[in-house]
Amino acid sequence: MASDPVSQTRNDAAAQLGKDILRVLRRRIGKDQKAAKQHDWYASAILALRDKIIDVWIESTQRTYENGGKRVYYLSMEFLIGRLLRDALSNLGVSDDMEAALAAYGVDLAELEELEPDAALGNGGLGRLAACFMESLATLDIPAYGYGIRYVNGMFRQRIDDGWQVELPETWLAHGNPWEFERLESTYRIGFGGEVVIEGDGVMWNAAEQVDATAVDTPVVGWRGKRVNTLRLWTANPIDPIRLDAFNAGDHFGALAGTVRAESLVRVLYPADSSPAGQELRLRQEYFFTAASIQDIVRRHVQYEGDVRTLPEKAAIQLNDTHPSVAVAELMRVLVDVEGLEFDEAWEICKQTISYTNHTLLPEALETWPLPLFERMLPRHMQIIYAINSRVLREARRAGCSDAQIAAISLIDESGERRVRMANLAFVGAHSVNGVAALHTDLMKETVFADLHALYPQRINNKTNGVTPRRWLQQCNPGLTKVIVDAIGPAFLDDAEALCALNALADDPLLGDRIAEVKRSNKVALAEHIRKTMGIRLNPDAMFDVQIKRIHEYKRQLLNLIETVALYDQIRSHPERDWVPRVKIFGGKAASSYHNAKLIIKLANDIARRVNADPAVGGLLKVVYVPNYNVSLAERIIPAADLSEQISTAGMEASGTGNMKFALNGALTIGTLDGANVEIRDRVGEDNIVIFGLTAEEVAERRAQGYDPRAVIEGSRELGQALSAIASGVFSPDDPRRYEGLISGIYDHDWFMCAADFDAYAAAQRDVDGRWEDKAGWRASAIRNIANVGWFSSDRTISEYAKEIWKVL
Repeated sequence: MASDPVSQTRNDAAAQLGKDILRVLRRRIGKDQKAAKQHDWYASAILALRDKIIDVWIESTQRTYENGGKRVYYLSMEFLIGRLLRDALSNLGVSDDMEAALAAYGVDLAELEELEPDAALGNGGLGRLAACFMESLATLDIPAYGYGIRYVNGMFRQRIDDGWQVELPETWLAHGNPWEFERLESTYRIGFGGEVVIEGDGVMWNAAEQVDATAVDTPVVGWRGKRVNTLRLWTANPIDPIRLDAFNAGDHFGALAGTVRAESLVRVLYPADSSPAGQELRLRQEYFFTAASIQDIVRRHVQYEGDVRTLPEKAAIQLNDTHPSVAVAELMRVLVDVEGLEFDEAWEICKQTISYTNHTLLPEALETWPLPLFERMLPRHMQIIYAINSRVLREARRAGCSDAQIAAISLIDESGERRVRMANLAFVGAHSVNGVAALHTDLMKETVFADLHALYPQRINNKTNGVTPRRWLQQCNPGLTKVIVDAIGPAFLDDAEALCALNALADDPLLGDRIAEVKRSNKVALAEHIRKTMGIRLNPDAMFDVQIKRIHEYKRQLLNLIETVALYDQIRSHPERDWVPRVKIFGGKAASSYHNAKLIIKLANDIARRVNADPAVGGLLKVVYVPNYNVSLAERIIPAADLSEQISTAGMEASGTGNMKFALNGALTIGTLDGANVEIRDRVGEDNIVIFGLTAEEVAERRAQGYDPRAVIEGSRELGQALSAIASGVFSPDDPRRYEGLISGIYDHDWFMCAADFDAYAAAQRDVDGRWEDKAGWRASAIRNIANVGWFSSDRTISEYAKEIWKVL
């Protein structure tokens, strides 16, 4: 009997891939099959796969050149890309081939995937969004470069010692990175300090210090291998690596000072900026990668197009938050000082080329720099900013703006210590300024950019965030993906909005059972991982209640913990009730200098230690703080979650993307009407999400009217008891006063409305208990969540950027 031609083709492909891996193992790793260890097979598999990617990469680049297409340039301080092996295999459609090829040599692909470190190139949602966007750009066949920094250690590795966060260097590059390509020909000289002098008819910036920025490229594979784009990260090299005269004179440290200063630019993501030295390093990092990127963009354009004046027709530069805002001044410097354009012409080109995404309404997150620091580090850019400011303020005066409005619009904050406002610079230097959720965009117009919006009323627009369904459904949850394919067919693999076909099957008990089986399997796998790594045993039949995200007071992990203490007390006080078993899972990193956030991590671990050791609650409540939360851990936790905690103070979360990932994997959301929760509610329906608490308008009103949290606390018995237990040392017997300050902040001002929202949150959690006990209803709601969040694909988001901002589709 003739063999199945499809199966034979697959067998041939796997056999050929196996030969490729063996060739790489011998010729590039220098080992034969018998001598090879796991890490040798890991490197060989990646390099063999990379060879296939390179062909598509080169073809994609050539196609862009031949078509003369417009490129998108995405500038971001963070790219939280996670592991790339499984992502590339899936998007190229060769996962089965690789698994079979390695199995022929007795090697398990899943074990090799676990060897890949997470790239330490980001912290939270900002960086993961950038990674999702890069994948969607390639999927939609849009030519694009991502620009950032190749951090050697990046965001720290988090260890929990006695409940406290300890920051350790993340050594993800310790054994090299088989995905990357160094591009020595793409090296740019970056200057700092010095002075500006007149030279002929123009000016010359004579920098006092210079370093070289060298490009290191990583391929980004789109779905079904349609296109491979480039993530270009910059590494820093000193002009003179060592001063031999100083070294030979015995000044070994001084001899290497230039190397140390250069390497510090790419060592750590977000160095603490509580000191002047930390502030200077942050500014140097931002200018370093932005200047290299702008020079690279202009060089490429002039090389292939000839005339720098056509830059807006061929390049779209997107600034991901305020970190790369200095790009406005740098592009102006290059256009005026290097390319010789008149200032006004350069200004129009700059605005037409650049667009800016705002990710926060927190004033402290809208970066500003002390004017003396900025002028000392970037004297020419300070001149350019003054020149831009004079034009903008004259325009504002002609438009009839008041003195107060002009003061708010100015690029220089004169209210205290004079500071350069980077968000204002990005706003005036861009033709488009977008928010990342409908509510966030509306609040931008009313709060942080109210006066700029009044001056430029057409500039602000909304682009609600999205996540790539390849990584956040297909790859991290293959069991659920298979069930969905069996139920509605494979169309959703190419268009996530096709998931809506599941709505017709939401009440189908057979589908509900199959999805529940997958969920339980994922919970068993997560429970086993936590048992092995933390020694904590979890019941997979309990509700997995999850809050994993950056630790910040506005995200209100503290509210969750206070309610956990209240629940703990209720379970012990009322053992006769039928309590729903819960596992409360927390994860996230606190900024190194953020005292209260680090104290919240300690509180979570103190509560866990007490609750988990108390036989009075039995298996009804467990608390787990998973250390070193990253993309790979998210890929384990999210498919296993039953309940998604999205409980930020309304009006303070720009969007969130974790909320989308959880819903896509069949978790129900408990949350406030904040960020994208509003749009998720509108998509999944009010019956399939649990909303509680004050709205953004009500939060603003409470603050304006003189909110008294003490009166609220005194009126809520459960809240008062929980706060008293925490503050009095019930959970910190070794240091009874440890949490006094944290809790007194709630009594004194409660800026984040934990007390104001507590009773509503506790009631919502009991509503969740009731829903959980209705298994059929819970499963139907889970299916409706999956069915209706396909709109939150990053493909949709990028398509909107491409059509409405970048004009590339």
